[in-house]
Amino acid sequence: MAGSHYIALSGLRARADELDRIAADIANIGTAGYKGERQARVAAERGAFDARLDSAIDTTLAEVRLDMTDGALAPTGRALDLAIDGEGFFVIETPGGDRYTRNGHFTLDAGRRLVTEDGHPVKGVDGPIVLADPEGEITVDADGAVWNGVTKAGQIAIVRFDDPTRLVREQGTLFAAGGQEPLATASPVVRAGSLEQSNVSIAERIAAITSVSRGFEALQRAISLVMNDVDGRAIEQLGRRG
Repeated sequence: MAGSHYIALSGLRARADELDRIAADIANIGTAGYKGERQARVAAERGAFDARLDSAIDTTLAEVRLDMTDGALAPTGRALDLAIDGEGFFVIETPGGDRYTRNGHFTLDAGRRLVTEDGHPVKGVDGPIVLADPEGEITVDADGAVWNGVTKAGQIAIVRFDDPTRLVREQGTLFAAGGQEPLATASPVVRAGSLEQSNVSIAERIAAITSVSRGFEALQRAISLVMNDVDGRAIEQLGRRG
């Protein structure tokens, strides 16, 4: 297969993967705390080929980087809906270890611990945050202190990373550290009764889909031209010489 075939076919695969990624962004446009992804394309040399196929270069997707621009803060009026205004992440305890999120849609489990919708505990600075008094009003201060009536139930742990764009998405709005060390946030700002919205722009993502789709169609036409026209003519000429 000629090098031009490899370039076009790998370009198709890269754009198909990119369409999947854009579709995931659009599907989560209404998910609180969701962060979109950005990814470039690079040339990947095919070292296994010898000099006969020096032009066989794959087009592949580069490293995925998260878009960590802040989403808009939307008021909900719900006491356990929390948003971080500025840098930082809530720390969630999962069976696989600590994970990090900007989605502050929390609730209480049967033991009245502060947990995510999936039941994973929200980590406190000094341990689990338990709101023992079912009659006590729940309030959260701007520094992340959680109050149950007049009793302080705990302090929400909020951390930051040197390069949050390199966090690794595990599912939806939950991220793994990706080898980075979580750092203490000096002055976190928590907005109670609000949620950070997805930072995905539907207009920008639709424009991206249009651009990628056009590239996909152009590569399809190129493959068809090479295989049906150029190769066909070569076979025809060789046949005549035979």
